[in-house]
Amino acid sequence: METDGGGRKVDRASGGHVTWAEARAIALRAAPSSPAEEVPLSMAHGCRLALPLRALVAVPGTDVSAMDGYAVAGEGPWRVVGQVLAGGQAHAEVLKPGWAVEIATGAPVPEGTRAVLPYEAARRMDAGSSGEQNAVPRALPDHSDERDAESRAWSDRSGERERGGGWVAGVVEDGRHVRRRGEDVGLGEMVLGAGARVTPMVLGLAAALGHDVLTVHRRPEVAVLVTGDEVVDEGLPEPGRVRDAIGPFLPGLIEWAGGRVGPCLTLPDGPEPLRTALAPQPPGTTAGPTPSPPAGVDTAAPVLEEQLGQGRAEIVVVCGASSKGPADHLRAVLDEVGAEVLVDGVAVRPGHPQLLARLPGGRLVVGLPGNPFAALSAALTLLVPLLKGERYQPGERATLTRPSQESERYQPGEHATLARPSQKSERFQPGERATPAHPRDTRLVPVRRSGSGAVPVGHDRPGSLWGAALADALAVLPPGWDGEPVELLDLPD
Repeated sequence: METDGGGRKVDRASGGHVTWAEARAIALRAAPSSPAEEVPLSMAHGCRLALPLRALVAVPGTDVSAMDGYAVAGEGPWRVVGQVLAGGQAHAEVLKPGWAVEIATGAPVPEGTRAVLPYEAARRMDAGSSGEQNAVPRALPDHSDERDAESRAWSDRSGERERGGGWVAGVVEDGRHVRRRGEDVGLGEMVLGAGARVTPMVLGLAAALGHDVLTVHRRPEVAVLVTGDEVVDEGLPEPGRVRDAIGPFLPGLIEWAGGRVGPCLTLPDGPEPLRTALAPQPPGTTAGPTPSPPAGVDTAAPVLEEQLGQGRAEIVVVCGASSKGPADHLRAVLDEVGAEVLVDGVAVRPGHPQLLARLPGGRLVVGLPGNPFAALSAALTLLVPLLKGERYQPGERATLTRPSQESERYQPGEHATLARPSQKSERFQPGERATPAHPRDTRLVPVRRSGSGAVPVGHDRPGSLWGAALADALAVLPPGWDGEPVELLDLPD
């Protein structure tokens, strides 16, 4: 007898399947902790912030120009007395009334600046002219559109800038086109709270705020073992063989759920490779990042010991070997290594022969069925809650609808699933014989969201991912479902 992870005894001989809801709850309770660690920005993508993100610098860091043009002081016209480039040295003098400095976008404005007069609003005047009556209007290039044009214009007028000659006139508003220090983000301001996911935009924001490292929750590492003598990972399978369809989708699902993909290996059938991979190691054994094994040696026990035996991965996913057939040895191996079985079978279709166990050293083992859609169902039930932990949220609820008889197939090139419901689509009615429910087990059904609800897309046999590829969610149909709104489990995008 064993516990089911919730304190109840489970009798393997009688099946002992827990409900789908219970299995998900057990996985959530078993989710590993995510200690905080400081990592460089290059390694933070996909992690969650362990501390709020605060600005180490103000943005902008000083008063800067928001336009290419002239920083002016006082009333015009203004005599051009210098120039300031972005990244260059600031103008050394306080800008006096009647003075102007030619300035680039992002360059610091001189002290005393009233506003920035953009090129397109400025009128150049002859050198030596100081009155509007002597102005010689001059068409100026639009430097805000193209950097190449801007660079040429700066170069063309370099001699004039060095001499400090020329005059400009135009209409300005006080403070116009000047970005003040801290206008976007103040020094020390919190911009993101703890728990925020580090996206590419967050990385850019952190860099702009002066960060070289971030304190994040470490993503749990997940090792993947694909078992089966019949499984091949490339080419056209011979009779009696099948292509591995689980190994290719698991890394993306793991990353999407917040994990980090570790070693991914293929094992032959039999207990010895599993025993070697799952056996506990001596205390103090550590391992660094582990590369994938060379082609042709991915089933040898020494390679397994090197790749997995040292215990870097917090979660080990075993694909196949979780059922009770003659080639399914996972349960027996877990018994041998003293694992605590938390879930041994779930009342769900597809995917009932799924398993969750804790090894003596604390690592978790998730057993997935060998059929691809059944494996996806089990991964969404056990693996995703383990990886998300306290961040996990139940899916939205929606009404399940069915395509009417008038629904048509989508045409090639259409943004489509399998069939589109017409305006005559209806909800499933209580007691309707076409209701895709099971009297005792939960069903996970591939659906596509629509304006009228969630529409089953079909092709949901355990061995095929066709329906899942057409869908954007799996609908959770409880036992005896009678038409009420159901939970939708998002699929990785």
